[in-house]
Amino acid sequence: MIPRILKAVQGLAENPHPRGSKKLIGSEYTYRIRVGEYRIVYSIRASALVIEIVPIGHRREIYQKLTE
Repeated sequence: MIPRILKAVQGLAENPHPRGSKKLIGSEYTYRIRVGEYRIVYSIRASALVIEIVPIGHRREIYQKLTE
């Protein structure tokens, strides 16, 4: 699974809005993509061309980590 996650993260450098990416409700810059049962949550700062990976985790736990 780790190679698939790494490939997805590297792909964000070329396309920060890949097919299946979803904007998180209540956030202006934060999106998520699904890789199997895992979610990669990331923020895009288009003005500075920066993609920040916030957390990566299992879908049962990832959203709880965002609110902590």
